[in-house]
Amino acid sequence: MKNSKIRLRAKWGRRHAKKAIPLFASFFLAHSPVPAGSTTHKQNAAVVAPSTVALKFIQFELEVYDLYEQIGLQQAGLSLEVFNQAMVGYLNLLHAGELTNTRTLTIADFDKSSSEERFWVIDLENKTILHQSLVAHGKNSGENMAEDFSNVIQSEKSSLGFFVTQNTYQGRHGLSLKLAGMDEEFNKNAYDRNIVVHGAEYVSEDFVKQHGRLGRSQGCPALPMKNHKEIIQDIKDGSVLYLHASNADYKSKLLDTEIAMNAFFKEAIPVYAYN
Repeated sequence: MKNSKIRLRAKWGRRHAKKAIPLFASFFLAHSPVPAGSTTHKQNAAVVAPSTVALKFIQFELEVYDLYEQIGLQQAGLSLEVFNQAMVGYLNLLHAGELTNTRTLTIADFDKSSSEERFWVIDLENKTILHQSLVAHGKNSGENMAEDFSNVIQSEKSSLGFFVTQNTYQGRHGLSLKLAGMDEEFNKNAYDRNIVVHGAEYVSEDFVKQHGRLGRSQGCPALPMKNHKEIIQDIKDGSVLYLHASNADYKSKLLDTEIAMNAFFKEAIPVYAYN
């Protein structure tokens, strides 16, 4: 996979774009600098089309949506908005040369309750879901819902944003996976806080049945003991983990869509191709 030279093809994206372009064309016409009602405006109305940048954005959004559909993420409970953000961050990190495991993209959606399976490991190469799982949040982030987040050492809260997975080690929870935070203000202290992926007995369906929610960690995205080893092996050594929540304070340079689009269309993307 790492030696693959597959370049993204987007023939199907152009097919969908043809249907969407007229909708966007009306928007760009409405924002034309030519005064409405003028002869020039009327002449231009028949030929106005979105700019190259706008068309590129439309196609990018359609590409991501089609990938979302192919993988079956809606049926798996992951929203398109969250997947879109995760893909933008993935592409920004890929463009920056931060990834060595480019096959997988892992997402945890903390807008969902801890009693739900809100953790997905996506195989971008084969367009499948490798794992869908329960995941715990930090005990000071909330009870069943994670509502408060922090980058502060000893806060025992979860951190939002993009992480790149590191190496594995044997800790007090068994096989564990170190994380490097990529968002300066939101998770950069993850390594010093010992925020890692690990298994925990309090992350299970039985625990939910007994308590109505999962147990909580000291800030780590803790996984069920029954499958944490398989998940860690699939995402270790340089893949993206995105921890999402609808938090007004969270902002990230890794959500730069322009960079993501350039990576998507211009670079050799060695992880997936469309038929």
